[in-house]
Amino acid sequence: MSCREQALSNDYTEIMVDYILAEKDVEGMNYCMFRLDDQFAILYFLPREPRAINVSRYTYNSIPKLYGLMQDADGRAGGYSAQNLTNSGILQVQRPPLSLTGKGVIVGFVDTGIRYDMDVFRREDGTSRILSIWDQTIQDGTPPEGFDIGTEYTNAQINEALRSDDPFSIVPSTDEDGHGTAMASVAAGQSTTYGAFFQGAAPDADIVMVKCREGKQYLRDYYMIPEGVPAYSDADIGMAVKYLDQLARVGKRPVIICIGMGTNWGDHSGNSVLSRYLSRVAEKRNRVVVIPGGNEGNAGHHYGSLFAINSTGIEQTVEMRVGEGEQGFLMELWGSRPNITKLSIRSPGGETIPVIDFRSRETRNYSFVYERTRIAVDYVLVEQGSGDELVVMRFTMPTPGVWTFLVETKGETGYGNFNMWLPITQFLRSETYFLRSTPYMTLTVPSMASSAITPSAYNADNNSFYIESSRGFVRAGGIKPDFAAPGVDVPTVLGNRSGSCMAVAITVGAAAQFMQWAVVEGNDVLAQSVEVKAYFIRGAVRDPGMIYPSRSWGFGRLNVARAFEIIAGTTSS
Repeated sequence: MSCREQALSNDYTEIMVDYILAEKDVEGMNYCMFRLDDQFAILYFLPREPRAINVSRYTYNSIPKLYGLMQDADGRAGGYSAQNLTNSGILQVQRPPLSLTGKGVIVGFVDTGIRYDMDVFRREDGTSRILSIWDQTIQDGTPPEGFDIGTEYTNAQINEALRSDDPFSIVPSTDEDGHGTAMASVAAGQSTTYGAFFQGAAPDADIVMVKCREGKQYLRDYYMIPEGVPAYSDADIGMAVKYLDQLARVGKRPVIICIGMGTNWGDHSGNSVLSRYLSRVAEKRNRVVVIPGGNEGNAGHHYGSLFAINSTGIEQTVEMRVGEGEQGFLMELWGSRPNITKLSIRSPGGETIPVIDFRSRETRNYSFVYERTRIAVDYVLVEQGSGDELVVMRFTMPTPGVWTFLVETKGETGYGNFNMWLPITQFLRSETYFLRSTPYMTLTVPSMASSAITPSAYNADNNSFYIESSRGFVRAGGIKPDFAAPGVDVPTVLGNRSGSCMAVAITVGAAAQFMQWAVVEGNDVLAQSVEVKAYFIRGAVRDPGMIYPSRSWGFGRLNVARAFEIIAGTTSS
């Protein structure tokens, strides 16, 4: 089969890897490799045996993760308010003397597509500001050069479609969900009276949209994703990022890359393959990568514990409530080295799985006499990306009620900690949560990518923190989020929306303004993500009496105008 056929076939397994395989490593395999750069690649291969995904058969990092959209609330009717852009200092720097509107900058999105026919994405002469759309879901056209799947629509084709009486006969790509369109309008929408007055953060920036295809069915089956819920694989996200990355022209054409997705599967320390690839791209000159922190702060999907231990160990009880109608989910427990964890499980009906023997590397499957639940448990003493201990539990048809986990930790370091994560909210079918959850360390993967920019969300109307917004810090001790940006009732071209994706969209617009000043106008032609993040952190508004960095606010509230005041020396940080 061709690489295109392998990439599209559900029979072929896909893996995003952080190494390039030599021919001898894959001798005799039916495979295809797509290189992202000199270190990262996507491997498609046909399993030699019937596929049964589990951590004992595949390494944890070799099982692709699925990511959901980081929007908490759908569009609601509401009048336009400039408060979000004013609080962020965006409107101030759009005006003279800086007059920063994103001109000359490309803002690229990995999302659900874009409704290219809307006025907010056109210039005054009616032509499109969208340079291209790569629709990974349409397979009957020409892919971008160097890629095997999807169809690329150029600016010329989009303009031809806009002049046509039947635009979608020429460019059939659209955004059925609306998530990508809303994001793009907030970050780079043109000022317009479309329905009601609307103003984007960087209205003169050019736009590139990758409509990401959803993950293969075998991955949806493994993670038990509810039907109809969008879920995207790291392989397809990685390809989209490569497409956007190669648009940059150092010293001339900066690119802001916006990822609108996240997940709870991963080490929450920035060591996933996708996180490290995003950091690698963010470290390149003239690239800025912005990632949402997620909306898991109030969901009850994280349990964390820090405690004193000795060689005799300590036992802790963790309780999880499973709601009615839940069909299954995958949950992870991450321990800290060099401690050792043991685990036993009690069902709501009182049946008990005794202490699980983790010495064997086989998948252990458990069932119950009086309940339909099945649990597959995998254990990794040293997970490849982080070096930490990992327990993966896959629940099928879990009995509603309270499940109890007895976690025993032994060690000689004087202290220990472990963290447990349930899937993100939209990947669950019912209200399932930990009874004693913590809102901290709830940032979603890959927002911990060290060199990327990660905002949390707040309400610009009253400067209160958005209760649903995920919070830090990173499990291994890094500082995230970097700062907070407005994310509540943010006006979009599709109505007001809330969530960390809105905070990201505003941050993307602010980054486009900064990169216009830095690169396009020649003030810092080699600027990249780390510098932009540092300037935004310095310019962030901090309240007296609050300690920074904060698990919720990072280093304060985004204010790009104040960042320029600090650069000019007219105020201090």
